[in-house]
Amino acid sequence: MSLPPRQRVLTTPPDVELCPVDSLEDPGARNVVLQIGEAFFHGFLVRRGAEVHGYVDRCPHAGLPLARVLDKYLTPDKQLIVCSWHGALFQPEDGKCVGGPCKGATLTSWPVK
Repeated sequence: MSLPPRQRVLTTPPDVELCPVDSLEDPGARNVVLQIGEAFFHGFLVRRGAEVHGYVDRCPHAGLPLARVLDKYLTPDKQLIVCSWHGALFQPEDGKCVGGPCKGATLTSWPVK
């Protein structure tokens, strides 16, 4: 007997506590999965210094999660977000694609504080 697929949502309620900023590598990224009712939200955080940006974990090119390996959202030099499926590159500060198959597209922002 197989289970029905779990529904994904692309937004979260406001003011969900995630983690202390100091628990994020600097620079670094971390996967976040939240259960919202019967559905699940998949996102990730990117930290650079005191700034933390949140994005829905979904590439605008193919709709897949960006990382094939948990928390591996950044290029080796940790300067850009990378889609591990097709190599698209995104700016951490605004999610804009600066290289790859979806150049000019933008990741869906997930407001975090």
